Amino acid sequence: VNTRKYPVGIPPPSEKDWPKEEEDFFLLDPDRKRDVLPQPFRMINKLVMQVFESAMEIIERREMLREAQKLKVQPKKCFPTAEFQVTERANCLAVSGKYIFVGLSVGLAAFNTCDTKDVCAWDAAKTEICAIHASDLGDECHVLLAVDEMGLAWLFCFQKNSFLLIKVLNEVEDISQRSPCVEVVLSQGGDYAGILLQGNTKAWLEIYQLPKDSWLTEMEKNTEAAEELACSERRSSCSSAGGTFLLQELPVSAIQADVELDPPVLLLTVRPPKPITGTSFKGPLDALKEVDDGSMLGLGYNHLIKDSQWELQEAIFCSTYQEYLEAEGVFKEEIPRYATFHFLLPSRILMGPEMEVQPDIPVGIGVHWDGNHNFCLYLLNHSLKDKEGSDLKPDVVWPCAAPIACSAVSSCSRYLALAGEDATITIWDKHLGYPMSVTAILEERFIRSIHFL
Repeated sequence: VNTRKYPVGIPPPSEKDWPKEEEDFFLLDPDRKRDVLPQPFRMINKLVMQVFESAMEIIERREMLREAQKLKVQPKKCFPTAEFQVTERANCLAVSGKYIFVGLSVGLAAFNTCDTKDVCAWDAAKTEICAIHASDLGDECHVLLAVDEMGLAWLFCFQKNSFLLIKVLNEVEDISQRSPCVEVVLSQGGDYAGILLQGNTKAWLEIYQLPKDSWLTEMEKNTEAAEELACSERRSSCSSAGGTFLLQELPVSAIQADVELDPPVLLLTVRPPKPITGTSFKGPLDALKEVDDGSMLGLGYNHLIKDSQWELQEAIFCSTYQEYLEAEGVFKEEIPRYATFHFLLPSRILMGPEMEVQPDIPVGIGVHWDGNHNFCLYLLNHSLKDKEGSDLKPDVVWPCAAPIACSAVSSCSRYLALAGEDATITIWDKHLGYPMSVTAILEERFIRSIHFL
């Protein structure tokens, strides 16, 4: 029997038993396994990883935008409920009461909003209508003010499914003397109308009062006469038919063709304001004589330069070097000025304590001209004597720090917004006559239009 003195044990490993190819395996970084690839594969692997990372960034960015879009209020999509079929190209439209008036390439057309059908059309002049304004006068009578492609302002009255031409406001016998209309405004209710006329070197504003009461009376009489004529025609047709009832009605347009309505009355002619002069004195001597303490130095002829001296010097220079100035193109024609105007309802600043006015009828107009700092208010109750002999002066002037770029009046006609060329918006309370707020927009911004919501 072979016996051992010591117990059997596991011998310790020796360095000879270690695999030499995995000698440094536990010290290697797993990410560095790619480095063992040959060079072309490592470059391809790097490019693939860059493309993958870029794709993940794009996906994350789109997911963020999609989540932000879900948080926004989505606008409601509106689809048309009815269509109006027109025979010509539609340039403009206006809504008044239950009618829609459309300016076409040849004349006008009226549509009923209830059944979307064509009511009537006017194409007597074969002219293209570019702008149109309409107002409801009551008793299914509407007044329209339209501008055609030649700048003519057409005034219409619409009743009983027919157009009645009242007058062309700027029509003259000599076509060369015609001034085209560039802007028209019709007051709410149809009491007043304003047109802006522009000549070669000047522009002016004409305000008309529309005799709508006489129009309504005349149209009512015409309607009654038309009904009586229709009844007589029915009776004659019944008697001629031998007991059979035959209904025949004359066209309303034919019945109203002989109606003549009163033309509008020219109230105001507003021209661009002249440059403000410092004094009304004819010379320095007259000014010095009006000094309160009676002291003055010299007569003011040799040591003060008057405006007339500058004008005389400029005239001499232009006459001497006229051919050179014309060759250089220094002489420039005066560019017609553009105006924006609004009809204003009664307020404290436009009416006196003894004036009797109606709350829904305009009592004045507000006008501002391009490049001018002042917003001018004119009353509509000027007499003819006040307008003759001199240019009409504004009743109230609101100065602004910068030239006025655009303006807007609220629906209640109490608040007035003036936007200057320095990108500032001022809200005025026309009833009290003081500014409510002044807002400055970002620099280097030009405000083109402003509206009340």
